[in-house]
Amino acid sequence: MPLDLITAIARHAEERPSAPALGDRREWLDYASLAGRIAAARATLARLGLAAGDRVVLWAGKDTHMVVWLLAMLVEEIVPAPAHPSLRAEQVAHQLRQCDAKGLLTDRARLAQWHPERITEATWHWLPAASPNAPVTVDPPVQTAPLQPPTRQKARPDRLAMLFFTSGSTGLPKGVMVSEGNLDAGSRIVADYLGLGAHDVLAAILPLAFDYGFSQVTTGLLRGAAVYLDDYLLPADLKRPLLRQKATVLAGTPGLLIPLARQSWLVEAPALRAVTNSGGSLPVTTIRRLRSARPETALFLMYGLTEGFRATYLPPGKVDRYPDSIGYALPETPVGLVDAAGVLLGPGQTGELVQGGPLVALGYINDPDASRARFRPPPAGWRHPDKRVVFSGDRVHMNAEGRLFFAGRLDEQIKVAGFRISPEEIEAVALGVPGVEEAVALGLPDPASGNQRLVLHVAPAAVDLEALRHHLRIHLAGHQQPATIHRHTALPRSNNGKLDRLALKEA
Repeated sequence: MPLDLITAIARHAEERPSAPALGDRREWLDYASLAGRIAAARATLARLGLAAGDRVVLWAGKDTHMVVWLLAMLVEEIVPAPAHPSLRAEQVAHQLRQCDAKGLLTDRARLAQWHPERITEATWHWLPAASPNAPVTVDPPVQTAPLQPPTRQKARPDRLAMLFFTSGSTGLPKGVMVSEGNLDAGSRIVADYLGLGAHDVLAAILPLAFDYGFSQVTTGLLRGAAVYLDDYLLPADLKRPLLRQKATVLAGTPGLLIPLARQSWLVEAPALRAVTNSGGSLPVTTIRRLRSARPETALFLMYGLTEGFRATYLPPGKVDRYPDSIGYALPETPVGLVDAAGVLLGPGQTGELVQGGPLVALGYINDPDASRARFRPPPAGWRHPDKRVVFSGDRVHMNAEGRLFFAGRLDEQIKVAGFRISPEEIEAVALGVPGVEEAVALGLPDPASGNQRLVLHVAPAAVDLEALRHHLRIHLAGHQQPATIHRHTALPRSNNGKLDRLALKEA
């Protein structure tokens, strides 16, 4: 288990039992209630026959129950793999297979996708991998019992603690293996530079299937803060956490913060002291709007990848002067740039960002080839005691003063609203439509969002556009839907017969 987090929750429950801990639109739990529900959930997991080391995919909406299940699994050293709630059943099935999961814990709404003929009034269901067609009704963890502090006093930094699925540059999503040490160090480092404390209310708006989203829970509870869970569709949805719940800290991606910066009511948020951004570069115009609307609110511009959690951040005091920078390395997190040959570069140069330190993940679950390609020994001249570093795949420029600036991806991976998307996954689904013979998915610059927009090219020109869009809506999540679809008589190919992506980008 992540010792620091679980020990902290138990301590808060004993010292500040009535302090608010975790809330959603339905309810607020104080620390005593949260600890009690975690204890109840642990007992339920034991009744399901789950044990330390087992992997479980959780597919559900974001609420207090979902967080309690996640925390209970961490206490029991069961390895949770949260799935994004908007995924389709076939995408969740891939995650189950990829991580050799013992089963799927899901809510009633998602069970309707998985087994529409087996819907009951129960809130939660367990689908064991051995018999997935026989879901077991599970009571939500609402009973109360004391949460015992961890009996294991020594941390095991390299123990697999959690899985976050993220699309790589090619193929289907990969399960990033996050260790106990990653969770403990990441929670502590981020909580420190954000200055989190018991006085804070964190707005947890991002999906829990993102390391960035789940980080709002771990960093907040570690420091005894209150964490409010909610979902985001429209900017007005942020009135609940910022105006009614009086959130002090908001974590967002460009897709959330760009429209928020345009809202006239933002100036009314009574307690907002810090905003963080990750998942893509925030346009300078948006930064200016946020700073104008909230001059007293600290803005943290962060950069990271799931394989390394966080790598850099720009201190708020430097944002006005360097709004296009991703800042400097985090504490305890060495970074460097390498050229195509893996040679370390210095100031004034551009290369691939390489990250070491305690936040580097263990690799990809059941994918040794991909792990070897991404997680490698440090380059020659690396002045830190790392045996393994992560090669980010991102081009970054370092200026003469050591500040870092994102310069683009080395591969064809697409990033839309903070989501990383594999073009091959989109193309494979498109090719499943009768009449589609060729498909190429591209990410093109979108100045309005600061990320990319997804564009799909298909051939031949006679493809039924409405049927294609309908098929994509059924088989892909909302963030994977193309903004534009172009039909061609035939897609361009290079001299060696491969589809010419560059020609399509320049068309």
